[in-house]
Amino acid sequence: MFTNLSLSISNLFNDSDVVLTTFVISALLLFYIINFASNRIIVPLVKKLTLKTKSNWDDILFNNIVIKDICQLIPPIALTAASPHIFSPESTTFFWVNKVLGIYIVASFVKLACSVFNSLYLLSNENKKLKNRTLKGVFQMFKIIVICIGFIIIISIIIDKNPINILTGLGAMAAVLMLVFQDTIKGLVAGVQLSANDMLRPGDWISLPKHDADGEVIEVTLTTVKVQNWDKTITTIPPYTLVSESFQNWRGMFNSGGRRIKRSINIDMNSVGFCTEDQLEKFEKNGWLEGLPKEARIVNLTVLRNYLDKYLRNHERVNQNMTLMIRQLQPTAQGLPLELYFFSANTAWVAYEHLQADIFEHLLAMMPEFGLKVFQTPAGTDIEKGFAARNN
Repeated sequence: MFTNLSLSISNLFNDSDVVLTTFVISALLLFYIINFASNRIIVPLVKKLTLKTKSNWDDILFNNIVIKDICQLIPPIALTAASPHIFSPESTTFFWVNKVLGIYIVASFVKLACSVFNSLYLLSNENKKLKNRTLKGVFQMFKIIVICIGFIIIISIIIDKNPINILTGLGAMAAVLMLVFQDTIKGLVAGVQLSANDMLRPGDWISLPKHDADGEVIEVTLTTVKVQNWDKTITTIPPYTLVSESFQNWRGMFNSGGRRIKRSINIDMNSVGFCTEDQLEKFEKNGWLEGLPKEARIVNLTVLRNYLDKYLRNHERVNQNMTLMIRQLQPTAQGLPLELYFFSANTAWVAYEHLQADIFEHLLAMMPEFGLKVFQTPAGTDIEKGFAARNN
């Protein structure tokens, strides 16, 4: 009786379906245990060890996602090593179990590699020399290569062929692949050029009127450059467009510490003339004739230019280390343009506009003091006043 019971139990455990079911249950249990251990023991332990070090690179490189991905490799590798001792190497079950485990291991390795590349990208952002480089597209390219290699290995496992033979077969499809991935390839080459030549960084203000882009670069990837315009809209530009076409980068202006103001105001040429004795006395009293020749007859516009030059050179919000001049442009039918050419010490947009407005408001208010008038095309009210004055 006991002998028969023993034989029945032996036959039960030799049955392939029961063994396979037991293997699957054991595998699920092993995955659960490893997942539990990684979340509750391994990850907190690694985090505690990395926090004890003074450097920051290990905190970024060995983050929670990377550690979990490493732990997820343990069960399939252990099951692959144990499968020859559980199943007969000649059996169909052993063949398919090893295929499934092999695919899982490759997919896990690909996921781990992508997580490591993400960590390396974050680590590059912490480096002073690399954080301003457009490296996101480069790391995306590495991830695409790893994914493609993983995909080829998985296909080779499924069809039971050498991966090299599959790559040889893909060589014939190179033209098709080039056509399908042309944007990605162009983006990769353009990204390398943009990074190597330091043409573009996240945070740069660029202008590309042809593509309605005028704002701050918020992201540079393998296939797109995202620009947040000043009206808060987002323009997406292919990276190769920035290499093949010209664009304006305002980074140099911000780094120089000065932002150019170049604006002119039209003066009525009928108001330009030699200074009277009363005017000269007034200008002398105010110190506006300092630096002008005493023996020559002085023009009121000359005194204004002299005054504006001294005014700007003593202005605290004007960059005194850059070009500063007051000059006349070619006279036109709208009067004589008087141009102020100087640089603001503050490159911020709002401060720049405020300074520009303050200086030209001051100029408009001071012009009557020199007997000068601004040229302005007559409006309807001006014509009515003229007729009224003539009739009176």
